[in-house]
Amino acid sequence: MARVLIVGAGLTGSLCAALLRKEFPQRPLHIVLWDKARGAGGRMATSRGFHDPKCTVDLGAQYVTRVPDYAEKHQSFYEDLLTHGVLRPLTAPVEGMVVKEGTDNFVTPQGMSSIVKHYLKESGADIFYEHHVTQIYLKDGKWEVCNTTGSSDQFDIVILTMPVPQILQLQGDIVKIINKSQRQQLESVSYSSRYALGLFYEAGTQIDVPWAAQYISNNPCIRFISIDNKKRNIESSDIGPSVVVHTSVPFGTEHLEWDKEKVQQLILEQLEEIIPSLPKPASIKCQRWRYSQVTKAFPDCPGRITLHTKPFLVCGGDGFIHSNFDGCIDSAMSIVEALKSSL
Repeated sequence: MARVLIVGAGLTGSLCAALLRKEFPQRPLHIVLWDKARGAGGRMATSRGFHDPKCTVDLGAQYVTRVPDYAEKHQSFYEDLLTHGVLRPLTAPVEGMVVKEGTDNFVTPQGMSSIVKHYLKESGADIFYEHHVTQIYLKDGKWEVCNTTGSSDQFDIVILTMPVPQILQLQGDIVKIINKSQRQQLESVSYSSRYALGLFYEAGTQIDVPWAAQYISNNPCIRFISIDNKKRNIESSDIGPSVVVHTSVPFGTEHLEWDKEKVQQLILEQLEEIIPSLPKPASIKCQRWRYSQVTKAFPDCPGRITLHTKPFLVCGGDGFIHSNFDGCIDSAMSIVEALKSSL
């Protein structure tokens, strides 16, 4: 049985696992996912309130946009998610949203991480959280992968789907395996940075604004606000509302290394100016997105690059194409296509 390790339980990693299971039904594959976080989602993270786990907020991606170029190519993926109730058309009002002709927007009733969880369930993979990969060695024709728990394991195939700068931080034989040209190309990939604030409220709290979400253009700190339960059309008297605030990229870059509590206070001060009537939340979570969205992808956007063929070591994710749902689908499909030659 071939042992496959996928590093990163975000959209690309989870879909890659599901596609591998689907593409090779007769091939006994033992698929394992490692992620350094405490749960699935990556930048499609959905966070739970400390006072009530049913009160959730999307701290990363807010909705899925289907553009005409991908509507037919990825039709089966959208149909699958819509049929299973994972996606639902976005019908709530979003002020300041630029809607291009022919595009459709979708929300996730159970939060953005539900897309990732859907694919993880389909994959049947063994998933291990708080497994931060540190070193990769080539040993007896297999990959020995070490993580911060102090343990290591051996695999026949390794798929890296974390942000590109984290790939470049890995130690071990992988340092020599990445050639000079590949390293230069990997180093050219860049990301924007921002903060997200999740505000969680007690059941019965009223947030009186006429919109479900709003893009902000005239604030030095805040770029986007969403009354998250309203955006997803799941208002309930039993579950408190939730609010997410995304900062602008310039603010995120300027305050990237600041203490998170100080950043949180700055965001809250600006939020009060925009919505003075906003009630006091029951709990708050501040998320630093060091790698928010890809601003410059790997040259020519191949979707993935192969670092080694026998045994197989491949990199993928939005850093190798572009930062959206369809980009991650293309990357996962590209990875699986590359693996067909080795399985």
